[in-house]
Amino acid sequence: MPMGHTATAQDASGGLSATEHRLANGLRVVLSEDHLTPVAAVCLWYDVGSRHEVKGRTGLAHLFEHLMFQGSASVPGNGHFELVQGAGGSLNGTTSFERTNYFETMPAHQLELALWLEADRMGSLLSALDEESMENQRDVVKNERRQRYDNVPYGTAFERLTALAYPEGHPYHHTPIGSMADLDAASLEDARAFFRTYYAPNNAVLSVVGDIDPEQTLAWVEKYFGSIPSHDGKLPPRDGSLPEIMGGQLREEITEEVPARALMAAYRLPHDGTREADAADLALTVLGGGESSRLHNRLVRRDQTAVAAGFGLLRLAGAPSLGWLDVKTSGGVEVPRIEAAVDEELARFAAEGPTAEEMERAQAQLEREWLDRLGTVAGRADELCRFAVLFGDPQLALTAVDRVLDITAEEVQAVAAARLRPDNRAVLVYEPLAPEAEAEEPAGESAENTDTEKAAQ
Repeated sequence: MPMGHTATAQDASGGLSATEHRLANGLRVVLSEDHLTPVAAVCLWYDVGSRHEVKGRTGLAHLFEHLMFQGSASVPGNGHFELVQGAGGSLNGTTSFERTNYFETMPAHQLELALWLEADRMGSLLSALDEESMENQRDVVKNERRQRYDNVPYGTAFERLTALAYPEGHPYHHTPIGSMADLDAASLEDARAFFRTYYAPNNAVLSVVGDIDPEQTLAWVEKYFGSIPSHDGKLPPRDGSLPEIMGGQLREEITEEVPARALMAAYRLPHDGTREADAADLALTVLGGGESSRLHNRLVRRDQTAVAAGFGLLRLAGAPSLGWLDVKTSGGVEVPRIEAAVDEELARFAAEGPTAEEMERAQAQLEREWLDRLGTVAGRADELCRFAVLFGDPQLALTAVDRVLDITAEEVQAVAAARLRPDNRAVLVYEPLAPEAEAEEPAGESAENTDTEKAAQ
């Protein structure tokens, strides 16, 4: 087979291993054998996400994720879903700031079908892309936006905080869902140009994990993907670098129909792929990762001022990551009281660092999460693609656990002290709408009349 090179297997944590290969057209292929169960996972990552979009055409990457399920030259309409599910498999696709991925988990004897399907739409989607499919999926994405963002409580929080944390003009300023106006403005030619630029084999990584014969798998990959031409028209994503500290608190207060007051915040943290990012992940796990965390113990259990308090890391490779704080208040508790308690806990953590017990628990929690992902064929396939696309080396996925366990308490304290500060965050404060009767009550109206109006509503 006309491969550029074939790497040898490398041992990794837990006995897992992977080999990397490259086709002549630039497609990177990562294989990992696992004969525990008779299934195989296929994962295809394209190096394109919302960070590659330009102003006025946001949402194209996500729209194209949907268009890829609308038929190709040999598989019209909904055929991709029908063939995979009819063979006993499962499938989906997702879009993020930094990539678009497509994946199937199949009975091992149906692996060839999944590879053929992915290759067919990579190589021939343009021949089936027309105005009808474009309009169909444009409406689907707009409805998804309404259902997940615009018409649910706190639904636009992620979009709002992202826009605050990353300034206007920054490639991460907008989220993958895109705006309604830009979705309406996207033309069929926009979609075709987007596909030609980004959906090329030299802009993708294919991983296959599970009960596979590597030699046969590579033969199928070459058979179905090898003739697809590469494309060299892609521009690198715009620079996403920013100062380590925002330099002041950015704040937005929102009055909406939500069930409770809420405090949400995004802290600027180190880029993914660094020791500092792993240290930040451990810090946020100690502070807000589950019911044993400091914020849950303080706000939910002790003070009983919140019904939920969590802190997590949104890992990003091309821009600063975000530490994501989410607190829903209890009863009539005001947000300033919550915010003061959060700042007190963060300051205490920055001054003292984690205890030995907290470090052990947080590392065990992250280790379990990593091993859960690597322990399934689908999770491992996805992580191999992620490290290949974002960091250039799929083997890094198999040693991620070791890197987390190597972080010290001093590193965790240092990143918390440097980054988890009031002058390094964007903040959203949600205030519920007042009941209509209260909002419209004239001055001097009696409580008795107000109660009557409420009872009649």
